[in-house]
Amino acid sequence: MAAYRIGIDVGGTNTDAVILDETLGVVASVKRPTTADTGDGVADAVDAVLAASGVDPALLSYAMLGTTHCTNAIVERRGLGRVGVLRLGAPATTAVPPLEGWPDDLRRAIGEHVHLISGGLEVDGRQLSQVDDAEVRAACTSMRGHVDAVAVVGVFSPVDETQEEHVAAIVEQELGVPVSRSARIGSLGLLERENATVLNAALMQTLKQMATGFVAALRERGITATPYFGQNDGTLMQLEYALEFPVLTIGCGPTNSIRGAAHLSGATDALVVDIGGTTTDVGVLVNGFPRQSAHAVEIGGIRTNFRMPDVLSVGLGGGTIVRDGGAELGPDSVGYRLLQEALAFGGGTLTATDIALGAGAAQIEGVAAPEIDSGIVATAWKGIRALLEDTVDRMKPSAAAVPVILVGGGGIIAPATLDGVSDLIRPDHFGAANAVGAALGDVAGQVEKIYRVEATEAGRRAAREDASRDAVERARLAGAAPSTIEVVAVEELPAAYSDGQQVLIRARAVGRLA
Repeated sequence: MAAYRIGIDVGGTNTDAVILDETLGVVASVKRPTTADTGDGVADAVDAVLAASGVDPALLSYAMLGTTHCTNAIVERRGLGRVGVLRLGAPATTAVPPLEGWPDDLRRAIGEHVHLISGGLEVDGRQLSQVDDAEVRAACTSMRGHVDAVAVVGVFSPVDETQEEHVAAIVEQELGVPVSRSARIGSLGLLERENATVLNAALMQTLKQMATGFVAALRERGITATPYFGQNDGTLMQLEYALEFPVLTIGCGPTNSIRGAAHLSGATDALVVDIGGTTTDVGVLVNGFPRQSAHAVEIGGIRTNFRMPDVLSVGLGGGTIVRDGGAELGPDSVGYRLLQEALAFGGGTLTATDIALGAGAAQIEGVAAPEIDSGIVATAWKGIRALLEDTVDRMKPSAAAVPVILVGGGGIIAPATLDGVSDLIRPDHFGAANAVGAALGDVAGQVEKIYRVEATEAGRRAAREDASRDAVERARLAGAAPSTIEVVAVEELPAAYSDGQQVLIRARAVGRLA
């Protein structure tokens, strides 16, 4: 019996859906406007792609969702859960309290239930102070009924998670709410790791609501497929894992596009330019996967340090509003209202899509090019080209021309050639590359830990093997078939401010869907 999979990507402008066959070939792809209630848009896209493909819903074995829902919740400060923060580090780390530097509106959205309690470690693993169980229970008493989740953050907990595990067990016993532990989310930097952990806790309720709607839409249509969510590194995680680590979905939109671009084009190393309705995202494809950022990432004004794709975003898309005689391009967009507000569709707003149609560079079936002054078209078209070329130049590893894979529904606004680009590739189904990327099916686990090692090759090898085993286990928990999991990267770095016997090890394992 054939086993199909459905991939869905919810963007700010469009919701895309594809169905892939057992060889990962595209059977059908559709694009539907994103709705104010994202669940309605998802259901509409599922109905459309089923109709276009003619595939029996009972034959769908896997269902994958990539979404910017969590990102939007942070940026728009809506739908976030209330979070209690327990930092294990008193009395050593009280100078800069949790949530310091957060925008006021975001602090209010999650509530300011912050507690600095005894605990924490030195960089070499020695205890700063012991955890006081009575202190933890007292903090829980003060938070009871006021929080939806709790973030537990220990100083240097990536060296040893024991204190965080102990406190999390007490919190779950006392409050019965989900707990987000920092050692499983971020790296060494305390404040950035704490920020990421608090955001993860705030998003647990957000993603649960969307997941409930997603699964309900599938079941109502007779789809019993196993649900998965896309994560930041271009791989998947099963529903239960995603509900524990919702922050790992934040960057999945661009990474899905990069993975989809690689699959549709057959390229393994290139720049990927994803033009949507609101933004253009440029990422780097390395050996078939998105290049990860080496720098701390800001999300909604909050500095974090968990893994994210290296993506440059600019305010240019199919719905970008054009002003000042074509000289001003956005950055605002009509978004999912493009079909109502753009000139080409009978609206009153001049958009980048209108410019592309007016320049004769794009065609939309059944839609005539709007009447626009030729000078405005020339000015805006030149601006679109210059902005795309500049963005590509900023992401190129050198001055040499590079291949570029063009994807995204807004790709019709791109010129046929760009300076500095050796080959501009527009693969079949390029408009739904993000949904294709969501459906591909690799599952990954990654770990980043500090080890105190002997100054021998045997000691360092033992630390690398331990990190690799942890990465393999995380891949299994995320939904990978154990027999297919392989460790694909192990990186060893010296740990700053240590005595030379400590190393930071990053390990990554990848497997196929269970």
